[in-house]
Amino acid sequence: MIPRPLLALPVLIVDDQADVLVSLRLLFRSLDIPSVQVTSPEAALDAASRADFACALLDLNYSADTTSGHEGLELIGQLREDFPELPLVAMTAWGSVDLAVQAMRRGAADFIEKPWNNERMLHTVRSQIALREIREENRRLRAENALGREIPDVLRAWESSAMREVTKLASRIAASDANVLILGENGTGKSLLAREIHTMSSRADGPVIRVDMGSLPESRFVDEMFGDDDRHPRPGRFELAQGGSLILEEIGHIPIAQQVKLLRVLEEGELERSGSARTHRVDVRVISVTNADLDASVRADRFRRDLLYRLNAMQIRMPSLRDRSEDIIPLARHFILRECRRRGRGSMFLSVSTERAMRAYEWPGNIRELEHAVERAVLLADGDEIDVDGLNLCKSTASALVLDRLTLPEAEEMIIRSALERNDHNLQRASDALGISRQSLYRRLDKHRARYGFEPIE
Repeated sequence: MIPRPLLALPVLIVDDQADVLVSLRLLFRSLDIPSVQVTSPEAALDAASRADFACALLDLNYSADTTSGHEGLELIGQLREDFPELPLVAMTAWGSVDLAVQAMRRGAADFIEKPWNNERMLHTVRSQIALREIREENRRLRAENALGREIPDVLRAWESSAMREVTKLASRIAASDANVLILGENGTGKSLLAREIHTMSSRADGPVIRVDMGSLPESRFVDEMFGDDDRHPRPGRFELAQGGSLILEEIGHIPIAQQVKLLRVLEEGELERSGSARTHRVDVRVISVTNADLDASVRADRFRRDLLYRLNAMQIRMPSLRDRSEDIIPLARHFILRECRRRGRGSMFLSVSTERAMRAYEWPGNIRELEHAVERAVLLADGDEIDVDGLNLCKSTASALVLDRLTLPEAEEMIIRSALERNDHNLQRASDALGISRQSLYRRLDKHRARYGFEPIE
């Protein structure tokens, strides 16, 4: 089941004053944030046991004790024990430093004093929801990494020397705190490597925030990256990544006018939100990812040289799949195993001719194309064997590389197998398709049977 986005979940509001509940309900409704209102600690515990909430906003004083905050503190402790992932924000009209400290010690993430400021209230709630999303994303990534230690993932299913060098370099880079630039063609696994570097680093317990710079409108750049203190205050991606890593995908797409703003944050570790003169310090490691030639962009005045120096403290280039052909079959077997488990199918395997075709194919989409081809083949396969047709490879590219990479006997054997498979192993139709006689096809089958050891095809 796909989890609901946290902003689609309601905020739980707990207060025994009707006017407070109405005011907060209308405030959140103005931003399309749903809410549930209850009037007692007992009702709050019952509601939390029945539904999932994005955040809980809790009064500290109720009818039984209107000044000490004891009931509210007990509620915070109970909610923290029973629902440890639920962010708790305390509020009271009897605010004091001592009471705020007690609330935080019991498990509250923040403290608001009545009467509240609407912008402060919305900023606090949104920030707690955003932080919860980051924690849940990090837990998911750690779970995937734990699984990867048992079942090799895309970054572990390799046999090539090229990937051996990449993983050694990534391990050394992860141990430092320098910014990293990862280069390579589309589909080579650059973003996966960026997350792996974060996981191996000393920042692994901190947040990892991803931003697709190619889809970020220029008009929203400052608000999204540095935050907004105008109408609805909220942190930007740099602040959300505080103490962790910020992955900037398609870094070459940053407009030249915005590059100087990014450069200042990288150089000084400081930023100002949109609409504010207040300076925020940030401690973030930036991992940039691109398939663009940034050196060419610098020469064409589309990318600042000083920004490239800041991003490029450490560099890794991911090799294309055609340059690491030894990894094609291990990766394909990994994807087959994963898809069979996902779909509840028994084990499947690649035929000998299919493996040869896969090694000969150029894979212009790299690992992403291989993954999609295997997923489709597993879905459409009738039996346990995956044949060449099931992969639906681009025939022109595959044919060109057959001439380039296979010996003449290997190419002939693959062509014969393909003709037989296309014609349901009917020898007469296969020989007609190949433009040779049935007797000539028999002789070639005998030759390849002696060479490769496959059984006679009747």
